[in-house]
Amino acid sequence: MLNWAGGAWRHENRYELALRRPLLSLQLARLSRHKVTMPVFALLIISKAGSLIYHRTFPTAAPGTAAGNLTGQNQTQTVQGTLGLPGTSTLTTNDYLVLAGTFHGVHAITRSLTPKLPVTTSATANPSGKTWTYPDPTVAPSGIESLESSFFRLTVFQTLSGTKFLLFTDPSMPNTDLLMKGVYERYADYVCKNPFWQMEMPIRIEAWDRSLGQWLTRR
Repeated sequence: MLNWAGGAWRHENRYELALRRPLLSLQLARLSRHKVTMPVFALLIISKAGSLIYHRTFPTAAPGTAAGNLTGQNQTQTVQGTLGLPGTSTLTTNDYLVLAGTFHGVHAITRSLTPKLPVTTSATANPSGKTWTYPDPTVAPSGIESLESSFFRLTVFQTLSGTKFLLFTDPSMPNTDLLMKGVYERYADYVCKNPFWQMEMPIRIEAWDRSLGQWLTRR
């Protein structure tokens, strides 16, 4: 077999290839061990007015040998970055406020640009027997519902009161709609039913944080 090395083609026999295969397998195994094991990155809640009332990042866990570990055993290394994404800088509180306000405006624009679902009339109801298609005025446009990149997936859920939930997850994570449903159920139980919390106010409820952490970190 010919192999390009050192600026020239070099002939390798089958014994050399047999020795190189275990090394290649070891390198692939090391790369697979450093993949992100926490698929949920962050959760943001934006009020109807566009203010950020809750945000929480979930540090990504990457298995590997931690610094100072003399035993060589694998340990979990916590990596914190932008919205919990590894390899990115950490956002400040002002950055999160700007992000919430910007997304609120973009969501309003996309909601106004989203075409309404068409409705087709019945041929029996029309004396001429013709069918007509027109936008359904009873269905309100939703705007951005999902946004995906090579690094994360953004799932958006807007309640009837105008509150928006932004969930940042790994792109390969399935059933994010069911995950968002669980978040909203806990929001209704621990936040909306709390007599000491008022609408459009920041969420600082310990029971909500604990239940949310159990639901999202076990994925």
